[in-house]
Amino acid sequence: MKKFLFGLLFLCFTSQVIAQQEDVAQLHENAKKFMQQADYGNAVLILTRALQQEPQNLSIAKDLSLSYFFQKEDRMAINVIKPFVDNNNADDEAYQIAGTIYRRLGQEKDAEKNYKKAISLYPNSGGLYNDYGELLFKQHNPDAIRQWEKGIEMDPSSVNNYYNASKYYYYQRNFVWSLIYGEIFINIESFTSRTAEIKDILLDGYKKLFASPDLLSNLKDKSDFEIAFLTCMNKQNSVVIRGINPETLTMIRTRFMLEWNKSYDQKFPFKLFNFQEQLLEQGLFPAYNQWIFGASQNLAAYQNWTSNHSAETDNFKKFKESIIFKIPKGQYYHSFIK
Repeated sequence: MKKFLFGLLFLCFTSQVIAQQEDVAQLHENAKKFMQQADYGNAVLILTRALQQEPQNLSIAKDLSLSYFFQKEDRMAINVIKPFVDNNNADDEAYQIAGTIYRRLGQEKDAEKNYKKAISLYPNSGGLYNDYGELLFKQHNPDAIRQWEKGIEMDPSSVNNYYNASKYYYYQRNFVWSLIYGEIFINIESFTSRTAEIKDILLDGYKKLFASPDLLSNLKDKSDFEIAFLTCMNKQNSVVIRGINPETLTMIRTRFMLEWNKSYDQKFPFKLFNFQEQLLEQGLFPAYNQWIFGASQNLAAYQNWTSNHSAETDNFKKFKESIIFKIPKGQYYHSFIK
């Protein structure tokens, strides 16, 4: 009889634990739906109860902190996530959330301390390097670009470092890296307002790059990769007299690709250039160049081109939607000259 009662009590206790776990999971799922609807008030209401049941649940804490953040209740947001990052019970995303809140609170020293600690724990997190770089850039600290570069090196699939680095190099008139990182960016993040912004930078970047009649006239502090890039581009200078537009850029970049494959592909294998070669082989390279440069150069002319080349446009669109563009780790060729 005692064994029966003990077994019954154990079964009831186990059932209560399982039910509680299911309740917390359901609460979290319900809260996520409210977050997707931007109803952060209801999300906070539910997540608060879920976190009370499981105080060490990092996933719930992150969503609760974010829900407060999106309601501009920054003090509440940091109070939720801070115990986790202080006690090393956090992933890289939690440190990113904490850093973002600190920055909006104006607590830049706390943000910097947070990022440094996080990067020491998660040295492969591109998101952490990007956010730390943004903090340094706001402080006019030239080390910002080093953080974005490190993010590109350690986590080449992390898109934001390319975005920030491309813009930074454009305004620094370092067009080689602005063009390369910008084109990588738009192939990872292809259909946003930031994509259109970087496309404008790419078109103008090529115009500014070829403003010099001799791209090899100043190679001071250039890496071997940059010199190789400029050498191949310099051989296309004769095309530039026709102006820079999608058609001439298609010609320039096709000739560049052929020259690169002949002279530098073995030394500097690079996914971006291999991708361009793949598009060329499939007859999609003109449509690809129109996609990058057409609307920025002349929207009406681009719309006319796509109308007159509907099959090419559709084939390129299908191809673009069928792939996930990624730069392999190890294809990193930037180096800072000290």
